[in-house]
Amino acid sequence: MGNVQLIRRWGLPMALFILLSWGISTGLLLSSPLSALPLIILFIFLQTHLYTGLFITAHDAMHGTVSLNKRWNNVIGRICLTLFMFNRWSKLLPAHHRHHDFVATENDPDYYPPHPVVWYIKFLWGYLSWQQLVAIALLFNFFQYVLHVEVINLILFWIVPSFLSTFQLFYFGTYLPHRGEHENAHHSSSQKRNHVWAFFSCYFFGYHYEHHDQPACPWWLLWRAKDQSILPNNSPHDRKDQPIVG
Repeated sequence: MGNVQLIRRWGLPMALFILLSWGISTGLLLSSPLSALPLIILFIFLQTHLYTGLFITAHDAMHGTVSLNKRWNNVIGRICLTLFMFNRWSKLLPAHHRHHDFVATENDPDYYPPHPVVWYIKFLWGYLSWQQLVAIALLFNFFQYVLHVEVINLILFWIVPSFLSTFQLFYFGTYLPHRGEHENAHHSSSQKRNHVWAFFSCYFFGYHYEHHDQPACPWWLLWRAKDQSILPNNSPHDRKDQPIVG
């Protein structure tokens, strides 16, 4: 079954699963006393992984692979970005497509070599705005003073995981794939084939050459693209499906 048929059947359910998982987990963790939560560090990592899932789902929406219905696709993308600390669809959508059009060049908004720390700071700062910071502060106070959520819960399960997620997305989805020189059509590398690690590290986005080569392939099918791919040295890999316009 091709990607288009699979997206028609599973794209929206996969996105809703990520959204519901994040919502249920966040609600339970913010409302539970810390004394009732064993192994708190595991819950922090769970939240981080789900935050990353929100962004990856929004990213798929940017490529039109959440739903073949453009309206539903874009609505889900906007919701996921808003939940990820009030990121804006109107800002990230054109920036991400510039990344694909001008990957690893001076026109790539996600490319800031050579030092990884400077790269991460510029990567993060490029997508922050004062409006986001104000919205986060207002919501933090709403949670604290209106809903009476404990500050420590907000910090551990809302603030910290969202920040860690930005590093996860940067390190596995931007820095590792695009650092150094690459003599292939997409100026990208791909991590070694290990589907379990690829999922937990960044929803298969370590298979980054495959993503650039098949942007119509949603995150949950990148493992299959990896199985089908032989990373070339100087020529593009034949695409199995054409990109879907989102």
